[in-house]
Amino acid sequence: MLGKRVVTALVLLGILLPSIFVFPPWVWGAVTLVFLAVGAHEWSLLLGQRRTAMTAAVALAALGAALLAWHELGGWPRWLVLAASAAATLWWVGAGAARLRGHDARGGGWPLAALLLLACWIALLALRDLGAVPLLAAMAIVWVADIAAYFVGRAIGRRKLAPSISPGKSWEGALGGAFAVVAAGLTAAAAPALAPTLPAQLVAQWSPLGAALALAGLTALSIVGDLHESLLKRQAGVKDSGTLLPGHGGVLDRIDALIPAMPAAVLLHRLLG
Repeated sequence: MLGKRVVTALVLLGILLPSIFVFPPWVWGAVTLVFLAVGAHEWSLLLGQRRTAMTAAVALAALGAALLAWHELGGWPRWLVLAASAAATLWWVGAGAARLRGHDARGGGWPLAALLLLACWIALLALRDLGAVPLLAAMAIVWVADIAAYFVGRAIGRRKLAPSISPGKSWEGALGGAFAVVAAGLTAAAAPALAPTLPAQLVAQWSPLGAALALAGLTALSIVGDLHESLLKRQAGVKDSGTLLPGHGGVLDRIDALIPAMPAAVLLHRLLG
């Protein structure tokens, strides 16, 4: 299993890193659009909508392709990215959290799933427009939170965060993830080369305390996304969202925490100017 995970991770890095650092932003947009279209297919299957799973994937890919062409021909208007990011963030803060409290993640069907994934995709391309470093810094917030939460939870986790949804997650792990993100963000903000990144911008305009609160909020949103997908899988009675990535499961298993966090990161970037 470990060997499969390593090989799959290396293949993914071989695809994603050149699309971020070597090629123009539209390549990153095209590559990530494919992944999120697969995610829409997986999400529909988790909803039990096998007949419309391909419809979800095709609809997301078609709309995304049209948006990508618009992006390349003249660029998106500022309101488009702001509206998509704000709508998605409000949904995850309100309805997403309510779904977890109600223990039901199935409402809305494939159209809602496709729209939430599309908002994440728009955010990923908007972040790439800011530069490779701001994009990686935004995604790193989610990765640091996830890794730190895992190790802190394993070491000292006692109180379950959501035992009926994901028994392995603990409050200690969640707090450890938030602390690691804040610590890493404030440290990174001091590096001149990272001045364009979200943590540095937050510190510069909102003070270290404001930055810490914003980064903790992004961590909380990433946890909501993770738990939401765990609830989807629990209700579907499956362990993984798919089998596309050997050793890792499906695409949704790898991007669940990014789906709510990336629009929120873009929204913060836009609010900061």
